[in-house]
Amino acid sequence: MIEDKNPQRTPLSELGEFKLIEHLTEQFKINHKSTVKGIGDDAAIINSDKKQIVVTTDLLVEGVHFDLSYVPLKHLGYKAVMVNLSDVYAMNANATQITVSIAVSNRFPLEALEELYAGIETATRLYNVDVVGGDTTSSTSGLIISITAIGEVEKDKVVKRSGAKPNDLLVVSGDLGGAYMGLQVLEREKEVFKVNPQSQPDLSMYTYIVERQLKPEARKDIVELLEKLEVKPTSMIDISDGLSSEIIHLCKQSKVGADVYENKIPLDPQVISTCEEFNIDSTTIALNGGEDYELLMTISQEDFPKIKGNPNLTVIGYITEAERGMHLVTRAETKVPIIAKGWKNFKETED
Repeated sequence: MIEDKNPQRTPLSELGEFKLIEHLTEQFKINHKSTVKGIGDDAAIINSDKKQIVVTTDLLVEGVHFDLSYVPLKHLGYKAVMVNLSDVYAMNANATQITVSIAVSNRFPLEALEELYAGIETATRLYNVDVVGGDTTSSTSGLIISITAIGEVEKDKVVKRSGAKPNDLLVVSGDLGGAYMGLQVLEREKEVFKVNPQSQPDLSMYTYIVERQLKPEARKDIVELLEKLEVKPTSMIDISDGLSSEIIHLCKQSKVGADVYENKIPLDPQVISTCEEFNIDSTTIALNGGEDYELLMTISQEDFPKIKGNPNLTVIGYITEAERGMHLVTRAETKVPIIAKGWKNFKETED
């Protein structure tokens, strides 16, 4: 495929706000009967009968949450949707609609935003979600993306962070640490590129972890699996800020403690080998890396036979009384207090 050395660049000023929204969203289709009114009015109209409506929103800021030197805009659009859908699925809900708002500087031509929205469209199509509105404005600090996701769940099936009870099992979907290690590989290759712009990175050894960073998948399939297995978690949260942070959130909301076993934490072989290459402890990465967008849940011990042996779910520990605290049980069978060292949006600065 021959690369176009002179791609077309259409200034956003040629379209204006409303024509820009119309142009970028003309490919989005309405799939749900509950979407009474989508894009094109002051607000979206969503009909609800006997279900709970859940709403969540996340903000992605250039230079804070993503680096466009190695994040393709199409992947960024896709990931921005996944970040929000993951929160909906963590409520045991089905995602139905999203709104998309962006602030963009004049260094981005129309074609760049087309790539971003192509990723958003791909995500909404694959996950059967409607885009029902949003906003665009100018920015003096690069690209900012804000997505709000809306979902629905039957009232008796909603799962919160606050329902865990002592003796419940602590369960995680998928594996952990891949997204963080994928980021480390991309950051390393960026530094190599700075020294030698002619170098081309070979990422063939890191395909899985790089994809975990650039194109994560929200675990809609886990919500569907749990329903099929007739398992309703007692509590649930998505792993965006690192396993340790999410365990602490869940335990504080539920007023319980937890014991997590180091040798039970699921790690992909590529994560283990890359941690060895970078001389980083894989358990530390699994606990604090973040951006895996897996689901952490607690289930009653009575439901254990239903999930036993399922390759998508791993029991990593159990819930205790609050006064026993939150601990990691190491491979040496010693207990170490769990401390949140995952992602922090607002880092302290020195005076």
